[in-house]
Amino acid sequence: MDIEVAVIGAGPVGMAAAAFLHQAGVAVRVFEANPDRAGQSRATTIHPRTLELLDSIPDGQGSLAARLVAAGKRVPSAHFAALPNRLSYAGLDTSFPFVLMLPQPETERLLAEHLSGQGVVVETGWKLADLAQDEQGVTIVSETGDTQRAGYVIGADGAHSATRHALGLAFPGNPATTMGFLADVRLERPPAQPHNWDYERGSYSALPLPGGIYRIFGHEPGDTGLTPEEAARRQARIPDEAELRATLKRLADDDFGITEVIWASRTGDTTRHVGQYRVGRVFLAGDAAHVHLPAGGQGLNVGVQDAANLAWKLAAEVQGRAPRRIIDGPQSYDAERRPIAARLAANTLAQAALMVTFTRGGKALRDLMSDLIGRDGDTADELRGWLSGLDVSYAEDGGLVGRRVPNLPLADGRTLHRALRPDRFTLVAFGDTVVEGEHVVRSTRDWHDLAAVLVRPDGYADEVWTAGEESGAH
Repeated sequence: MDIEVAVIGAGPVGMAAAAFLHQAGVAVRVFEANPDRAGQSRATTIHPRTLELLDSIPDGQGSLAARLVAAGKRVPSAHFAALPNRLSYAGLDTSFPFVLMLPQPETERLLAEHLSGQGVVVETGWKLADLAQDEQGVTIVSETGDTQRAGYVIGADGAHSATRHALGLAFPGNPATTMGFLADVRLERPPAQPHNWDYERGSYSALPLPGGIYRIFGHEPGDTGLTPEEAARRQARIPDEAELRATLKRLADDDFGITEVIWASRTGDTTRHVGQYRVGRVFLAGDAAHVHLPAGGQGLNVGVQDAANLAWKLAAEVQGRAPRRIIDGPQSYDAERRPIAARLAANTLAQAALMVTFTRGGKALRDLMSDLIGRDGDTADELRGWLSGLDVSYAEDGGLVGRRVPNLPLADGRTLHRALRPDRFTLVAFGDTVVEGEHVVRSTRDWHDLAAVLVRPDGYADEVWTAGEESGAH
C-alpha cells in the first residue's frame, strides 16, 4: 500500500504526527482541507516538553525543535490563569527552560518545510467527505470525489473534525458560557504589565510575539454567564479594530495605540472530549479528540504530545512489531492519552473560573492563588510541571516506569533526546553497568541511582534496573 498512514489535517498536530511517522520509516501523506495557510495565529505557545519531543527529529544540522526555537521568542516563565505572579521555568531539568512564543502560521510553515525536505507530501484543498474501513485498510473520499487508500488514518483536523463526524462519534461536553476577545495586533504603547484584572471592569492581557506583534485577549463582566445560544452568536461576530479599541478603552482607559489588527477572533470555554481515540484503523488526535479554553497555551502542546505518543506505537503496528500492550492494552494510545486530556479539561476550567469570576470573591481567590505561586513552593511546582509538560506521566503506581526521562548527557557527546528514534527503544546504562545489545547508550549523569533504563521512543521509561539487576538489561 503506497500510503501506510494518511493524516487528515495539516496543523501542527497533523504535521508533527507525519514527521514522527516518517522518521520511523512509515509511508505517510497529509491531506489538508484549506487550499492555503489561513494566516491566523491561534496557538502561539510552545512549552518545554513539546520541544523535547521535536528535538528527537533530525532537521538539517540540528533538530526540528532547534528550527522552531531559532524562529521564536523565548520567555522565561509561563502564566496560570493570567495571574500577576508567573511560573518561572529557569530551574527546570530540560534543555528548553522557557516558553517559546511563535505564531501558529510560522510553526506550520516550518513544519511544512521540514516535511517537504523529507519528501512527505502535504496535499492542500483536499477535504474529507467520508471514509470506510475494512480488515486491510481505510478508503478516504474527498468532497470532490477523489479516493485514496491507506493502511491507517489519523484525524488531526480540529474541533470540527470531519474524521470524527465520519466515524459517527459523539463529542460530549459543555458548550461555552463565556466569550472573550482574542487578537494579534501592533501597539504603539504596550501596557506595562502583561496581565491586568479588575473585578468591576474585567481583564486584558498583552503578550509579546516575534516581529513586534502582541497577542491581546480578555473578558468584560458581561462576557460571562452566557447561554449557549448567546455565546454562539458572539463567537460568530468577529471584533474589528474599532471594537477592539473600544473594548480596551473600557477596560484600561487606553487602546494602547493599536496600529494594525493582524487577526482577531473570539474565545470561549467550550470543553468537549471524545469517548474513544481509536475506531478500528482510524485514530483521533489534538482538537479532533478534545477541546477546551485556550488557557496557558496548552492546546497545541497536548496535541503534539498526542502525536508523539501515537506515532511510535502506530509505526510498530504498521511494521508488524507491536506488542498487544501498546495496541489495545494498558500502554495503548487511548489508555495513556485520554486521562491526560481529561486532566487538561479540569485544569483549563479551573483557570477559566479564576479568569472570569468578576466578584470580590473572585479577586480574593486570584490574590490567594497568585500569592501561592509567588512563594515558589509545592503549588508552583505542581502547576509548573503540568504546564511545561515535564511532569506528565504514565506511571500507575508512582514508580519510575512511565515517567519522562530527562535529556541526559551521553558519553558519545550527544544528549538522550537526540539519540531517541521513533522506530526503536533505547537502553541507557549508568556508571559501570555492563549491558549488551543494540541501541545502547551510556549516560554521564545518574538518574535515581539506576543501573539502566529502557527508554521508549517518546522519552518515557519502559523498564528500569537497579544495581544487581542489570544482568536483565539487554
